[in-house]
Amino acid sequence: MTKIAGIGRFQMSKLNRLVKAMMEYDKRDAQEIQHFIKVRAFSEMIGREEGLSKDELFTLEAAAITHDIGIRLSREKYGDTSGKHQEELGPSEARALLESLSFHEETIERVSKMISLHHSYDRVDGLDLRILMEADALVNLCEHNSNREEIERVYGSIFRTNTGKAICRIMFGLD
Repeated sequence: MTKIAGIGRFQMSKLNRLVKAMMEYDKRDAQEIQHFIKVRAFSEMIGREEGLSKDELFTLEAAAITHDIGIRLSREKYGDTSGKHQEELGPSEARALLESLSFHEETIERVSKMISLHHSYDRVDGLDLRILMEADALVNLCEHNSNREEIERVYGSIFRTNTGKAICRIMFGLD
């Protein structure tokens, strides 16, 4: 087995185990599974281009995989999937899952924090969270078939990284 683009075999297998665990968690919900897979892919792309370290990228990918883990509980408890409820209910679910897969406490803490803020666009506390928000926005704009006005509004309010801006402009023809 070889290393893949700076992520060692151990870390890659951990992320793959996390993907499999989240697929089990979201069993029979293909839309949710595809959502986190796409958010992870955009997060990795933006994170690499924006110069995150190997450890920051690993944590970002773990957060991207688990960022919407609170949706199911939000539906059960509140009957909706609001961002506020996801931020409230997601961190404890993510913590339990990450602990069961033996993630380091530092990673668990940061992933939990990112989940607790991933819809709070005025409370960005790091480049990793900004990238997660941008990746999630790219996927959501497409999945929701957003119109040009909405895309431009989101572009102006969420996107700050050069890479995220460029991807958004290319995807939605904003040039």
